[in-house]
Amino acid sequence: MILEQKVFLENAIEQLKKEKSIIGIAAAGSYITGEMDDFSDIDLVIAIEPENYNRVMNEKLEIAKGLGNLLSAFTGEHVGEPRVLICLYDNPLIHVDLKFVSLDDIAHRVEDFIILWEVDNKVSEKLKEEQACFPEPSSQWLEDRFWIWVHYGAGKIGRGEIFETVELISFLRQTVIGPLILLKKGKQPKGVRKIEIDAPEYLERLKQSVVTYERESCYEGLKKIVELYKELRSEQNSEFKYNQDAEKASLKYLEDVYHKYVMKEGA
Repeated sequence: MILEQKVFLENAIEQLKKEKSIIGIAAAGSYITGEMDDFSDIDLVIAIEPENYNRVMNEKLEIAKGLGNLLSAFTGEHVGEPRVLICLYDNPLIHVDLKFVSLDDIAHRVEDFIILWEVDNKVSEKLKEEQACFPEPSSQWLEDRFWIWVHYGAGKIGRGEIFETVELISFLRQTVIGPLILLKKGKQPKGVRKIEIDAPEYLERLKQSVVTYERESCYEGLKKIVELYKELRSEQNSEFKYNQDAEKASLKYLEDVYHKYVMKEGA
């Protein structure tokens, strides 16, 4: 943790402690693993007395303003977490996520955060009720969808909707390939977060899936995504059900599109 982050965090704790309804403050994210660097956000979990939770949620922006020079803030509905207030502060310029959680709900968590301050061990005791569980993608859920996504991408290549295809390939890397690689490496499946550090042996192949605005590039990138998926998928347990018919049909369609449209375009 750099000095600016440390100073901000210490001040934020002191300010938050002044709100009587706040009974605990914890740090999440890279603070837990000690991997904070110059580019790290500060992720705070703020425990609230249940009877005052709604009031605090209505006042969360004012609370955030009291922690420093707040430039901008918005809630996290886009990631399915409206309890989080995503903030940008100045002097120092720093990104801070403030997650306001009722004490009744705090045991339901994705990681074991570090308690920085609490009242009467209330947070510590509540956390004993449930183990942290980071959501992992279901391999069967991915298999049931992957070949439809491949077919969709092939159709977009054929039609010439290249921007849409570029976005789809990025989506597949973020939603399917990255998480499966990180799980294999024993890491949390957070898309492609820190994959350069956690799985360097996959970098060259992942880079081959990064495409340019060309049909040929999109075809090759989608093929690389398929190659990686089939390799990673092959490590599933005996209950895993391959959707062989969908796989065969989608890959044939991709090759048909390539020969009818992509090769013709390059001729």
